[in-house]
This record gives sequence, structure tokens and C-alpha cells, in this order.
Amino acid sequence: MSELHAAAWLASRTPVPPGALASRIGALYGAGSAPMSAERCVDAAALAVGALLADGATSRASALDLLAADALATYAFELASDRPRELAALADAAMRRFAALAAPADPPR
Repeated sequence: MSELHAAAWLASRTPVPPGALASRIGALYGAGSAPMSAERCVDAAALAVGALLADGATSRASALDLLAADALATYAFELASDRPRELAALADAAMRRFAALAAPADPPR
């Protein structure tokens, strides 16, 4: 886990994400509220994608949210890279979380 909060952590990336993207990542993550962590990045990404799917948001207007969710998922693994023994478990949990978003709300009977 990084002890830096979202805005400072994002500003330390190379390259620094563009301003609008960094702002949206921070908003989805909860900028300033907690240090960056892999698990919280996955949570924020899954919540964002889930909201987009629930709203049927598939137009260009939702592109920034989708890019921010993708960046959060990527950053989760960057943050977890210093814990290689836990990486497989994080990947498994993230894939299950994202795959569940595609499952129908009410399975056919």
C-alpha cells in the first residue's frame, strides 16, 4: 500500500495522467480520504463499471468514467506489485468481481 493519498499518488506517476482523467480517478477512488491501496482501486473500478452497466451508459459521454475505471484496475496491480505473493489472489478476486458485473441480475428459471 502507498501511504500517499490519491491526488499525490497520481501526481507521482510517470507519465502523470491528464488532468480530467486524474480528477475522475480521484473522484471514483475518493480522493484525499485514504491512502492508495490495490484493493480499494479494484473496489472503485468495479463500482464505476457496475454503475455504467446499470445506467446503460455506453455512449461517448461515459468514456471518461470507463477510462478512469480501467486506470484504477491497472493501478491496483501496480500498487500490488510490491507484494508478489499476494498478486495471484488479488487477480483472482478482481476477475471474479468484474465477471460478476456481466452476470444477469435474475438468472432464467
